[in-house]
Amino acid sequence: MSFPARLRKYLSSAAQDRFTILKGIENCLYLYPEDEWALVEEQLAKINSFSREGRTVIRNFLRSADELTLDSQFRLALPPTLAEWAGISTRAIFIGSGERIEIWSPESLAKEDSSMDFESYQALFEKVLGGGSDTT
Repeated sequence: MSFPARLRKYLSSAAQDRFTILKGIENCLYLYPEDEWALVEEQLAKINSFSREGRTVIRNFLRSADELTLDSQFRLALPPTLAEWAGISTRAIFIGSGERIEIWSPESLAKEDSSMDFESYQALFEKVLGGGSDTT
């Protein structure tokens, strides 16, 4: 897959075109630049690995992790098992999502988008960002 130029410009030099890729929580792939992945590893190290829940989260989050490097033509070779899991074959949509990039098949993203109407999205947006009630 070609890595979008519009996202390349946001990569730090510390990432050095290296990434960690793994299954996302939804039916997409998470792609972390190397420097951001180091911060994720710090967060994972804080999880209580002596609890069943902690071990389960760590195990299931990391079990599909793989390392990737952009080639000289700014392409990524997605691991076949991850591409198949996410339903990605010939096309993919890359979405910058804070510290990571989400990679979606067009069909999976359309399905995800269709599951939420505007009013539900607006309520979720206000809840997550701490917005108040409508004053109009």
